[in-house]
Amino acid sequence: MGKGKKDFDYASFRQEAIQRLMAGDKELTGTDGVLAPLLKDLLDAVLSGEVQAHVEQNRPNRRNGSKAKQVKTAHGPVSVEMPRDREGTFEPQLIAKRQTTLGEGLDNRILSLYSKGLSYEDIQEHLKELYGLEISTGQLSAITDKVLPLVEQWRSRPLEPVYAFVWLDAVHFKVRQEGKVVSKAAYNVLGVDLQGRKDLLGIYIGDAESARFWLSVLTDLQSRGVKDLLICSIDNLTGFGDAIETVFPQADVQLCLVHQVRNSLRYVTSKDQKAVVADLKPIYQATSLTAAEAKLAEFAAKWEPKYPLVVASWQRNWLRLTRFFEYPAPVRKVVYTTNTVEGFHRQIRCVTKSKGAFSSETALLKVLYLTTQRIMEKWQKPLANWSLTVQQLVILFGDRVKPYMKI
Repeated sequence: MGKGKKDFDYASFRQEAIQRLMAGDKELTGTDGVLAPLLKDLLDAVLSGEVQAHVEQNRPNRRNGSKAKQVKTAHGPVSVEMPRDREGTFEPQLIAKRQTTLGEGLDNRILSLYSKGLSYEDIQEHLKELYGLEISTGQLSAITDKVLPLVEQWRSRPLEPVYAFVWLDAVHFKVRQEGKVVSKAAYNVLGVDLQGRKDLLGIYIGDAESARFWLSVLTDLQSRGVKDLLICSIDNLTGFGDAIETVFPQADVQLCLVHQVRNSLRYVTSKDQKAVVADLKPIYQATSLTAAEAKLAEFAAKWEPKYPLVVASWQRNWLRLTRFFEYPAPVRKVVYTTNTVEGFHRQIRCVTKSKGAFSSETALLKVLYLTTQRIMEKWQKPLANWSLTVQQLVILFGDRVKPYMKI
């Protein structure tokens, strides 16, 4: 260490920290916490060592005092002594000359808060109360913008050649655009690969949900290496199934039965809704396609005179509503609705529900990415009973599956 610079005594600081904790001092962070002075002396000691090594390697250069600098850290603001040399050639490595935030710890804390739905104002208040930090909205934006290259890398990553189950659905958000608040659709593709692991294949931001935009989404999946989708579960957006079959002609498209029932009730008076639902259940709860067709015929005979649009909708969509009858029971349970992706959307809504409108499409994308990465950390294990399910898929889909099995 340089002349006049007190060496850092770790043992003394450790003893002081223990004494304060034993006395009931639980405030480790913030300006008056144990960790802030500990960190200050550590930083001062390292910087002093850096400048000493620099001047010794560049004689006759020598040290030339120091200048105090405030640095934001995850343990509160810390005033460090930035050493200087006579020739002005010293470039500190630990804390660069224009650096005001220490390391990635604080950035990661901010990104974690942002991913949990906190606004910039909420984060500023949190950091000030807990750590005594004053961070501007511009600084927060710059920190959260650091994820944008990661977002693009993730959205363009190569995908598996085959996915067994895929759920495709959009969720809508309010976004500020050119001085107005508009609705934006986040198109999400949730898939299960042949190892039984769930993965979000992509997030795409567009305007109102449309089959045309879904076509571009599917084309992107294809360009990233997807060769085949076995079973796709979707809502009955007009043209959606056709878009899937345009890009993946062999895909089985299953329309969500829950959506079909909900849409049917839009054309049924309130006093008849309970009875109509009761008569629809035997159709999709039938044990076979033949039994389901018989129940649909009964439903049509009873309700077509009063609700012809409802009956016509079931008849028109029948082939895609009943694809699940071709599969064994364990597969049917997974694909007959879009509940899997809707459950994922509910997790996102828990984070975004407090936001009135996002400041931009980029802000929306950042929150969705950070939130989904946190959610996907729990998707490490294969689906339950996958070893049996995948064998059933091999029987059903044969050569579309076998070349890609990792056994």
